[in-house]
Amino acid sequence: MALFRRRVPRQRFKGLPINRMIPNMLTLFALCAGMTSIPFAVQGRWEAAVAAICIAAVFDWLDGYIARLLKSSSRFGAELDSLSDFLCFGAAPGIVVYFWSLHTLGAGGWLPALLYAMCAALRLARFNVAIDEPTLPPWAFNFFSGVPSPGGAGLAILPLIFSFVIGDAGFRHPLLTAAVLVAAAGLMVSRVPTYSLKKIKVRNVWVLPMMLAIGLFAAGIVVMPWLTLALIGLVYLASLPFGVLAYRRLERMAAEIQGTVGPDAETPKP
Repeated sequence: MALFRRRVPRQRFKGLPINRMIPNMLTLFALCAGMTSIPFAVQGRWEAAVAAICIAAVFDWLDGYIARLLKSSSRFGAELDSLSDFLCFGAAPGIVVYFWSLHTLGAGGWLPALLYAMCAALRLARFNVAIDEPTLPPWAFNFFSGVPSPGGAGLAILPLIFSFVIGDAGFRHPLLTAAVLVAAAGLMVSRVPTYSLKKIKVRNVWVLPMMLAIGLFAAGIVVMPWLTLALIGLVYLASLPFGVLAYRRLERMAAEIQGTVGPDAETPKP
């Protein structure tokens, strides 16, 4: 009769699958890289400090991409990502630039770094609030409102990158670095529409050229990293006006369509 006894189902262990933890792990890697740039700056190891911020940007891109790929986005991950972004792209770049150049201005040199950090925090807070406000038209999701924090960090450390390529040549002047920090801070909190690469789709005819460009970029990072990053920074700066023009064009097209099919539009006569 023991053969006919009903087996009690074994309770399965309840926990969080490891694949849902991968994006948070990458976020912590980014946080560690961004934090490490600060002691490098204190030690005067400028190339290592800039490299650490760039590595943090790579991990920051990877955690969002992996989260979307695995469909493991969570509110906890979003909050952790924001905190990491503030440290890596809000606090660390300002501190690195301060130790590199701005400290020669005395107490006044700390003000641009403070302003940059505050604007980065305000930009991230505004971004988090906008997530819960699905009021944007569909075409607007291809754009950021203002420069994202990793882009702002790249602009903030651009003088250092140019100095690695050309030499100081004036790039280390505190007035120049202060102006760059203030400009990057203003762009982050501005309403300037900038391209978002997350949802841009590549046409089939452009797939191979895009793969070739990515291969050249990878080769450039290996062979001449600072020159490649300097060119990427210039390309990003040049893309800002085109992002504004593309946003305005889509905005006009949407307004024309709404005016054509809206309730106040004239109905065609038979």
